[in-house]
Amino acid sequence: MTEPGHEATRSAIEAVWRIESPRLIAGLARITGDVGAAEELAQDALVIALEQWPVQGVPDGPGAWLMATAKHRAIDLIRRRAAYERKLQEIGRDAALRPENSGEPDVDAMDDHIGDDLLRLIFISCHPVLSPEARAALTLRLLGGLTTAEIARAFLVPEATIAQRIVRAKRTLTARRVPFELPSRAEIPDRLTSVLEVIYLMFNEGYAATAGEDWMRPPLCAEAMRLGRVLAGLMAREAEAHGLVALMELQASRVGARTDPAGEPVLLADQDRRRWDRLLIRHGLHALVLARSLAGPPGPYEVQAEIAACHAQAHSVRATDWERVAALYVVLGHLTPSPVVELNRAVAAGMAYGPARGLEIADRLLTHPALASYAHLPAVRGDLLAKLGRLEEARDEFDRAAALTGNERERTLFRARADACLRSPHRLHVGDIG
Repeated sequence: MTEPGHEATRSAIEAVWRIESPRLIAGLARITGDVGAAEELAQDALVIALEQWPVQGVPDGPGAWLMATAKHRAIDLIRRRAAYERKLQEIGRDAALRPENSGEPDVDAMDDHIGDDLLRLIFISCHPVLSPEARAALTLRLLGGLTTAEIARAFLVPEATIAQRIVRAKRTLTARRVPFELPSRAEIPDRLTSVLEVIYLMFNEGYAATAGEDWMRPPLCAEAMRLGRVLAGLMAREAEAHGLVALMELQASRVGARTDPAGEPVLLADQDRRRWDRLLIRHGLHALVLARSLAGPPGPYEVQAEIAACHAQAHSVRATDWERVAALYVVLGHLTPSPVVELNRAVAAGMAYGPARGLEIADRLLTHPALASYAHLPAVRGDLLAKLGRLEEARDEFDRAAALTGNERERTLFRARADACLRSPHRLHVGDIG
């Protein structure tokens, strides 16, 4: 095989791994009962693929091939564990065999009331022995297929911090001997907040990739939406589960209009709303009605879904009820105080009450440490400054935004905005970038 052929095969393997690794790790973790072992087995299967596929070709079912290869190694691991335990017993050690390790593992019989490996691993990764930050980081690494750098950008913290969280989370699960099993139904609601956060972070990374050449990663959005629907079906009386589904489906309805044929970003103000997915909008609005119908005050996902509904139901940016959007961001800020929420409120206030009002809110965030390297802060300020006719200042802000972003498509967009400031202001609603 020629060198270009090898490169093409390697690219195919990387693409398959990106898509299949979460399911692979989740399935192996169910079999072995050990997250660390599951990761190692999955990596072993990847190494074998890197050795064999360039020579033998990519199999017709690459995901199934990886799983079969990894399962064979998992069975060998379980047999070795069982043999080791037997030897310990023979020399008088008090080491009881785990029932599932006493012989050939019956993989198909390992099922539970959720029946979904990915969702199962999310709940286990969100175990109470871990901090909320560690739960989200570990689950995104294992199931979202995100790199440590991508997770760090999603959390607005240094990459080294996320790496430490992930390592410590694995060690904690091992040291505390957390069983690889689902929590009881009574325990699930206590872990719901972390699970919802993980699913939405996964969706966000697919909807607006923090790094790389692609502005979106639709398969990641689709996987998050699938997990959200499974969760909402499992917890039908939890308003926030329905609220999250509504939010993701309303946002995902715009995916087809968010890029042009060349893959370049198309901002909210410039999107052809006829290309928005009306079926997803109907599904999202239906999920929002379900969330509203359940008792209790609205939670943060339901409020964000209400904001998304304002956009989905408007025929144009001008027709959007921006005053309601701004008011909803105030509510969201009380529920989940965050500088990013406040930045989005600046955008909405700028649309509802004029750019000077929006800039006043955005300027208060300039000294916030969490936004020191957040590209959308200077981008929002650049847009508001441009609308006020302060074009030189706006250009500097867009240049700064371009330097901060890790996404190539977004960098190109910000540079184009900077150049446009030399000519005339242009519409850009970064907080509702589309």
